[in-house]
Amino acid sequence: MDTQKSFDTLSEYGTLYLVPTPIGNLDDMTFRAVKILQSADLIAAEDTRNTQKLLNHFDVQTKQISFHEHNTAERIPKLISKLKQGITIAQVSDAGMPSISDPGHELVVACIREQINVVPLPGANAGITALIASGLLPQPFYFYGFLSRKPKEQRAEIDELRNREETMIFYEAPHRLKKTLKNLSTQLGGDRQAALCRELTKKHEEFIRGNLDQVNEWANSTEIRGEFVIIVSGNAHPQTQGDDPLAGMSVDQQVDFYIENGLSVNEAIKKVAKDHHLKKQVIYNQYHDIK
Repeated sequence: MDTQKSFDTLSEYGTLYLVPTPIGNLDDMTFRAVKILQSADLIAAEDTRNTQKLLNHFDVQTKQISFHEHNTAERIPKLISKLKQGITIAQVSDAGMPSISDPGHELVVACIREQINVVPLPGANAGITALIASGLLPQPFYFYGFLSRKPKEQRAEIDELRNREETMIFYEAPHRLKKTLKNLSTQLGGDRQAALCRELTKKHEEFIRGNLDQVNEWANSTEIRGEFVIIVSGNAHPQTQGDDPLAGMSVDQQVDFYIENGLSVNEAIKKVAKDHHLKKQVIYNQYHDIK
């Protein structure tokens, strides 16, 4: 068990501040965040070049050190050592909250283990910002972040979410949006309500609301630009394992299940396609990983 008094002045160690940065609009930077960046001894930044633009805008002169997913093992001991020497460190990611689909979690864990105070600041977060404007139920919600980039793994992940009743939040890059929406529509059903939230807080902010089939159609008829948050409604009628022996299985696993129970590959694909109200070719291409 561990107890932290965040602003205990008797601590001989420095403090790790987790400082959120704007997700697009610089006006969303808080007064407190600017003050912490100005007063910290060191800023641990995901990308020092990107963060330098922010520091220049707010006239912050604090020195930076790089801290990203590729140098975590090397940097954490160095940062912990500095904190134990009484150095105050502000940790930032390129946009939004540290640790949320960004570096930071491992450093937080290391600080807690060494009884170094970790102080989070509130601020911009793309997932929550998108959720409250999506028109879908804001609570309960389930934040997932980025799905796997590999097609089969992504489909398996989505299948595991099929029976979740909470509104779900995903992040996606523009060049992967179409494939992800196709998999969401195929695995969850095209009638699920959804919202695509693009370029949040920026000049070209846009919301596309409808069911998964409709937003999928929009994506395939539009030039995709900008970062996206995908909001998807939960399952209003979830199945339990007792209701359906295939519950929780991915589409690929369902095909394998029918094959193991005596059907040919083509018969199994046809059966799964019928179960999901999809064309046989869709399941065939997915099972054989044909793009």
